[in-house]
Amino acid sequence: MNILFWVVVVFGLATFFGLFYTVKQQTAVVVQRFGKFARIALPGLNVKIPFIEKIAGRVNLRVQQLDVKIETKTHDNVFVHAVVSVQFFVQPEKVYAAFYRLDDPARQITSFVFDVVRARVPSMKLDDVFEKKDEIADAVKSELTHVMDEYGYGIVKALVTEIEPDHKVKEAMNEINAAQRMRVAAAEKAEADKILVVKKAEAEAESKALQGKGIADQRRAIVEGLRESVMDFKDSIPGTSPQDVLSLVLMTQYFDTLKDIGVSAETNTILIPHTPGHLTDIAAQLRDSVLTANVASKGK
Repeated sequence: MNILFWVVVVFGLATFFGLFYTVKQQTAVVVQRFGKFARIALPGLNVKIPFIEKIAGRVNLRVQQLDVKIETKTHDNVFVHAVVSVQFFVQPEKVYAAFYRLDDPARQITSFVFDVVRARVPSMKLDDVFEKKDEIADAVKSELTHVMDEYGYGIVKALVTEIEPDHKVKEAMNEINAAQRMRVAAAEKAEADKILVVKKAEAEAESKALQGKGIADQRRAIVEGLRESVMDFKDSIPGTSPQDVLSLVLMTQYFDTLKDIGVSAETNTILIPHTPGHLTDIAAQLRDSVLTANVASKGK
């Protein structure tokens, strides 16, 4: 009798605890009755018939991510490793199809991703693969959305998160990029040097122009001063001609020059023997030059 009692107690407890079960949020439970689909249990506290109904499985309704690594070849014969991340979820209204129709959804999605990527990338050059990775991702999403909807799965997004060419190809690409940048830098440096040379030449030209203008103004002032001095001297001393005044000025400058040379302790000037009388010849030459210039200007 004791054994029978304990058997009844254990059976009763098993029946009681097998009667209730809970379902977590964002989860669906598939309930079967004698091996046949019975219903889909929603989140919360649920009841099933003990020993007749059982939980066949639990389906995650949250968004999941599957990273698919693919090796393929581009149109210019470069092998690349790509990683495509697929974000998918089970549609709540199609839990039955998702649970019963697909045995391994991850492997199914992986197969379609391989098919799409290996159909598109071989027709693209390596640079285009980097530039048009969004197009590849959109093609993967479009294909998966069309196919996986039949099995109760929705596709949120497909992303090409990584494109890794062979390391030798990557080194060559880096060298090409470095060479291009060095060429641009050299061109910019040459342009900067050109600007410096041009500006320096313009500065020298302007400096020489200003220097020439200064010399011309200086000579003009000297001539004007001599003219005024000659006229004043002529008016002050009657009977004096401009030629006499000019000879006197030249004589004065001659002695001033000799004085300046003699005062300086450090000089490398070499004086050729001469006499002050030669100043008369210099004055005569200046006078003849002025007269010749006047005659030539009148002849024009």
